[in-house]
Amino acid sequence: MKRARANAPQRLPIRAAAGAALVVGMGLLSAWAFAQRTEGSAGAAAAPAAPGVAAAGGAPGPSADPLVERGRYLARVADCVSCHTAPGGAPFAGGLPMKTPFGTIVSTNITPDRNAGIGTYSEADFARALRQGVAADGHHLYPAMPYPSFARTTDADIRALYAFFQKGVEPVATRPTPTDLPFPFSIRGLMVFWNWLYLDSAPYAQQAAQSAEWNRGAYLVQGLGHCGDCHTPRSRLGGVKAANERDGDPFLAGALVDGWYAQPLRHTDRPGAVQWRTQDIVEYLQTGRTAQTAAFGPMVQVVENSTQHMTAEDLKAIAVYLQSVGAPAPGATAGPASPSALRAAATDTPEAKKLRDGQVDGVPGSMVYLNNCSACHRSSGVGWDNTFPALAGNSVVNAKDPTSLIRLVLGGSAMPSTARSPAAIAMPAFGWRLSDADVAEVLSFARRSWGNRADAVTAAQVAAVRKTAQAPAEPTSPAR
Repeated sequence: MKRARANAPQRLPIRAAAGAALVVGMGLLSAWAFAQRTEGSAGAAAAPAAPGVAAAGGAPGPSADPLVERGRYLARVADCVSCHTAPGGAPFAGGLPMKTPFGTIVSTNITPDRNAGIGTYSEADFARALRQGVAADGHHLYPAMPYPSFARTTDADIRALYAFFQKGVEPVATRPTPTDLPFPFSIRGLMVFWNWLYLDSAPYAQQAAQSAEWNRGAYLVQGLGHCGDCHTPRSRLGGVKAANERDGDPFLAGALVDGWYAQPLRHTDRPGAVQWRTQDIVEYLQTGRTAQTAAFGPMVQVVENSTQHMTAEDLKAIAVYLQSVGAPAPGATAGPASPSALRAAATDTPEAKKLRDGQVDGVPGSMVYLNNCSACHRSSGVGWDNTFPALAGNSVVNAKDPTSLIRLVLGGSAMPSTARSPAAIAMPAFGWRLSDADVAEVLSFARRSWGNRADAVTAAQVAAVRKTAQAPAEPTSPAR
């Protein structure tokens, strides 16, 4: 039976109050910990894993055992390698520091080494860790490891994952530095109370009213894909406010994680990815780019190490499920214009015509755009397919929270390098040459042009992001 969410404290039993008070810090810890990839990562875009990590999967080559190969695939779905591999380290050997306001959590060695890794784990031990967040020796894991999501995993898939990590991964004897949080966060036993509030350890239950494809997508999104851990807002205790579409509007509604705004993966009052064609979502997860947009920040690593390796059938199932979350009922008032519709109409908008004619007087931000942005994104804001993202109808441009947009302008980012699209095309940083006021004006211009209808950005918002993201200094290369 699923427990009440902590964002509705009036429904919590009185006996939970003491436990809730004890785990405030632990809950906040989970809210910050999950997406912190490296020590000090808040000031830089997520770096790709070491070359060959995702391709190798931590093993010398394919196994003749189909169960091991099935587990290898599922480990990619779960993106285990990204958190359990230190920069320059062996796959799955741990050692990646994840900085939080309460201390640094270091990922563990999950190779089959019997001393440093999980080589002595039984299948039951492995399942308990994934579903309940408890290690073989009985100590509680911190929810930086998303076991509340992994709990959805079926017995068959856990068996395959166990086979892969025991037989398909090279054992590595490296012992990562143990996590040593300051008191009281060092008391792992407090996680008992947090789990009482937020952990539903039952596997995913098929919904009979939905198609097999929809159920497959829901299983992947809610479970091993753990999309909600970044894209769903969290309560003050650090648990996600909604674990599935039945829990209400917070599910996949977007959240600020590691200095980036993880976009909504549901229908909202803004143009969004769920309005794309199903095939466009599949293409985005395979390559990290479409005619509408491109992956950036932490999503680069997700595409490189995880989604590009998934089957087209699974990606389509994910798309079908996401397109259903928060969808208007038949006959309801039409939602926002779709990104493709805005992009199609952008060329004939007044902003596009004025930029083409060089009419920038009296239009704040337009001169900054003309001098710094139009060469790639064009005067119409439609960009170039799969090369320079469109700004017209772009969900990042139209987001309620402009944090990611500000950070992209200040620090730049590079697209993923994938098998289908190996060129990691990059947007340069402009933080060294544009003032806070310049950035605010050009982003406000983009968010109100070509059919976009988002709120203006202030110089104070830019200054706050610049302070945390540490925008690059002026480049010294002749390329400038």
